[in-house]
Amino acid sequence: MRTTLALDDDVFAFARSEAQRQRISIGEAISRLARDGIRSRGAPLLQTTAVKSKYALLPARDEIITTEHVRDLLDQEGI
Repeated sequence: MRTTLALDDDVFAFARSEAQRQRISIGEAISRLARDGIRSRGAPLLQTTAVKSKYALLPARDEIITTEHVRDLLDQEGI
């Protein structure tokens, strides 16, 4: 994902030095550092899959969507 962040100078300098040391982009370095911080708090990370498409991705569900589900929805929507 592409976004704009305002970082304190010391945070940016650290991320830049990590990126150079690991030979990765600054964005990847910041992502890794953020993940480490999230994990250190014991918080779960969301599992996402980056897919470029014109269709929105939905969160994981406990059920399998079948053709019958789709047909029922189409009938409900009058399509």
